[in-house]
Amino acid sequence: MNGTTSGGDVRLTGISRTYGAFTAVHPLDLTVPEGSFFALLGASGCGKTTTLRMIAGLEEPSTGTVHLGDQDVTRLPPYKRPVNTVFQSYALFPHLDVFENVAFGLRRRGIRSVKKQVGEMLDLVQLGEHARRKPHQLSGGQQQRVAVARALINHPKVLLLDEPLGALDLKLRRQMQLELKRIQTEVGITFVHVTHDQEEAMTMADTVAVMNGGRVEQLGAPADLYENPATTFVANFLGTSNLIEAEVASASGDEILVHAGGAKLGVPAARCTGPTATGARLLLGVRPEKATLTPADRAGEIPEGRNRVTGVITEASFLGVSTQYLVDGPAGKGLSVYAQNVDRDPGLAPGAEVVLHWNRAHTFALDAAQDIDAGTGPAVTGTPDAGAATTGKEAASG
Repeated sequence: MNGTTSGGDVRLTGISRTYGAFTAVHPLDLTVPEGSFFALLGASGCGKTTTLRMIAGLEEPSTGTVHLGDQDVTRLPPYKRPVNTVFQSYALFPHLDVFENVAFGLRRRGIRSVKKQVGEMLDLVQLGEHARRKPHQLSGGQQQRVAVARALINHPKVLLLDEPLGALDLKLRRQMQLELKRIQTEVGITFVHVTHDQEEAMTMADTVAVMNGGRVEQLGAPADLYENPATTFVANFLGTSNLIEAEVASASGDEILVHAGGAKLGVPAARCTGPTATGARLLLGVRPEKATLTPADRAGEIPEGRNRVTGVITEASFLGVSTQYLVDGPAGKGLSVYAQNVDRDPGLAPGAEVVLHWNRAHTFALDAAQDIDAGTGPAVTGTPDAGAATTGKEAASG
């Protein structure tokens, strides 16, 4: 990008970080558009925090450059960069009240008249009436907002957020997700947010970079990553995916037909990132909320043209707004379906023979050479009620 178009973009070019024989971040090129809310998402040890720290100047890159707009800041110390960082620990001064915590950066720069600026910033984070309270008199969410106000009052070009909501309980974390998005929209500066929480990234960010093993696995808008994962890691890490081993039967026009578990299934050619030659191996994917269960004795009610596989319900878990069913069959074990609890079907119970079916357009296909279980792990946050993006196969916290 040239100077006339890069504006206040954050541009990482060939940036990497090694510690002896260990590579924390492999060489990567990444552009964070000016004014965007950008998330670096991944499990513990994926390199996301190291990448953020290189932008902040807290880590020196082993290779590559960091540009903020037209300025090469690669060798500048943190205090000379137009960035501020908000950490999970908040790092507020316990002996100063809210007003003085926010005013700290201005006073350190020798600005004497701070009342108007601090007042405006406290109004932005909706803490004006708490100006004279000490940090210990505030809730965790309020302390986090003080930390954001203290960072923003210096008018940085970029605000870096390192797991900023990790210490909050689930309900407060969800409130703060919306609050941070509102603040970012109002101030219009670039936010770069590091998180291991899939729901958090998808709720807040315009663009998400999914990191794995020190590399960016996939980059895009949250909805695009969720609907069109390019790898098994992204398919599993961003929520839950049913991945079914399949073999290409034929490929013509806009659709690829495959054999899987004794059934013939279709996938749009545009949603296949794997090989399409006859006999090639694919992993067919469908999200659990896109699938429907019908008792086998009512299979005739299923509309023509839908993908369908047979099986037996092995488990049914009531989750509030939905019920999660697990199905074992020729196409695979533990296939997951989320059914909204509107009109619960008494025929759907453990032991019932069922047909699992879905619209072919909701199918995606990946190269079967990948690890089918990549990106799976214990759930980190959220509840199943929040939808498929927060349940099932999720990565470890960190």
